[in-house]
Amino acid sequence: MDKKHIEYFEKLLEKENVYSDKAHLIAYSYDATRSKFEPDAVLFPRDEKDVSEILKYCNEHKIVIVPRGAGSGFTGGALPANGGVVLAFEKHMNKILEIDMKNMVAVVQPGVINKDLQRAVEEVGLFYPPDPASQEYSTIGGNVSENAGGMRAAKYGITKDYVMAIRAVLPNGDIIRAGKRTIKDVAGYNIAGILIASEGTLAVLTEITLKLIPKPKLTKTAMGIFKTVNDAMNAVYKTFATGVTPVAMEFLDNLTIKAVEETFHKGLPTDAGALLVTDVDGNLEEDLDFQLAQIEKVFRENGCNEFKIAKDDKEAAEIWFARRNASQAITLYGSKKINEDITVPRAVLPELLDRFYEIAEKYNIKIPCFGHTGDGNVHTNVMVDGSDPKQVEIGYKAIEEVFQVTVDLGGTLSGEHGIGLAKAPYMSMAFTPEEMNLFKSIKKAFDPNNILNPNKMGLNFDKED
Repeated sequence: MDKKHIEYFEKLLEKENVYSDKAHLIAYSYDATRSKFEPDAVLFPRDEKDVSEILKYCNEHKIVIVPRGAGSGFTGGALPANGGVVLAFEKHMNKILEIDMKNMVAVVQPGVINKDLQRAVEEVGLFYPPDPASQEYSTIGGNVSENAGGMRAAKYGITKDYVMAIRAVLPNGDIIRAGKRTIKDVAGYNIAGILIASEGTLAVLTEITLKLIPKPKLTKTAMGIFKTVNDAMNAVYKTFATGVTPVAMEFLDNLTIKAVEETFHKGLPTDAGALLVTDVDGNLEEDLDFQLAQIEKVFRENGCNEFKIAKDDKEAAEIWFARRNASQAITLYGSKKINEDITVPRAVLPELLDRFYEIAEKYNIKIPCFGHTGDGNVHTNVMVDGSDPKQVEIGYKAIEEVFQVTVDLGGTLSGEHGIGLAKAPYMSMAFTPEEMNLFKSIKKAFDPNNILNPNKMGLNFDKED
């Protein structure tokens, strides 16, 4: 990067907030994909005014900007694939600005850690449900940019269901407010809705107003052991049809069960076709007991051999252990894990998994599956030998078929990880040319110079297009 640009940023932000040394460039070149793209500089804005001035300057000089929270993404959404400036929020813009108990909302800056917000609101009896697996370190800004989900999504929904308003800076430096603190707001276009899941390609988020709800007083955990994975998948959508809505409904297939047991020796039934782990919550003990009774009834009608209810928090943690450690356990099946987070309507889960196992057999590879069946979100893991180029090539052929099956069954490419760089090549499988052109038109309207996180989500365009 030209020295004059660094000097401008140092004058604007002070030197301790501007870095172009090799150590910082390397540190901000990665995310959870393990791909590497070095930026030209890393900037730490102190407030919204700094963000506005940075974007205005970069827009004038056609300098690429990539907003970044914690860098925990699985699809490369915050990678500086085209160089330029990384705009990092963890140093300064990481504050909970307000918890409004009367209106049950929280106002936060983008660098606030998800779990820190959860703890803060729970201390005053409120609840922020979205709980991505990365909640201990992922930021609210990143959660909104990717529309993160989590295990509680089956009952409580995902990030978009809690975003009431956003303050953001457009690529030209203009500051906008989208949405209100009101329960109802139907005036104007839903700009906040457009910014959610936009992966930092349209604007830089500087302040987020989130809906909170009262915290349930009680939670109970249970696990069902099933003969076959199809039995378990049938039990999922049939449970919801009874009117019971569990907080979470998570599953592990046989390959995942075996991997967890071989790795951690927890006494799991390795001959089981699948496990379903579920939580229910509420304010009355009898209500939780009723929910669990209904769930057990449906489970047993659909091939459940054993139904275990945790007696206390320790037993609940033991039940959840297998699910929470599934991802690391399955690495015994291959040194490279091509991990996707496809999502389908719950009722087609049995057919979806049948098709996935057919793909695994076709290519002679293993595809262990686990995830959030309560909302149809399956973590599909194509396992191959990363040191063997032929195996890796086979793995990506299998992934392409996984996506095609998902789309054919009315599903989507991503339920929570986003598109970023990793899934950009597959966007044309899920969207028509007309739909992709509409996406590009929206991108151009916000960012005509294409400086803000360019080439993510398959939105490649030249200014002449």
